[in-house]
Amino acid sequence: MLAESLFILLGTVSVVAALGMLIARNPVTSALWLILTLFCVAGLYLTLSAEFIAVVQVLVYAGAIMVLFLFVIMLLNLGALPQLEKMDWKKALGFVLCVIVLSQLVFIVATSLQLMPATATVAEDAGAATTIAKTLFTRHMLDFEMIGVLLLVATVGALMLAKRKFA
Repeated sequence: MLAESLFILLGTVSVVAALGMLIARNPVTSALWLILTLFCVAGLYLTLSAEFIAVVQVLVYAGAIMVLFLFVIMLLNLGALPQLEKMDWKKALGFVLCVIVLSQLVFIVATSLQLMPATATVAEDAGAATTIAKTLFTRHMLDFEMIGVLLLVATVGALMLAKRKFA
């Protein structure tokens, strides 16, 4: 019961934080809302017994990627975003109703497929670090190396673009 209530709490906080990220006018505030969302997603992974994925979520996304986002925001010296026109409440209400109808359709399709949920032991084995590492370094080794080369090229390209000429 505690796991279900924690899952619902973290899910609600992550949705609210994601909305806060979208609504925030200051880019730094928006980035901080995104960090909260990423931490809540890591908590959701923990409630699903995927500890390795949760740690990777915090280290890679909330750590490295968000530091890069904040560096870019600070480097560009972005102020507040320009003021947008007033929100049309009819469009907002239509969007909310569309999301409700879409969620009902997804629920109906998901229940009609009658998919069997994975047992707890299968889910724990699939989320274990050894299982992920074995799959990553055997079946997906070439993909892993290609991503490493791509990240290296992107880093060198970003450094070359950011290099300032002082003369």
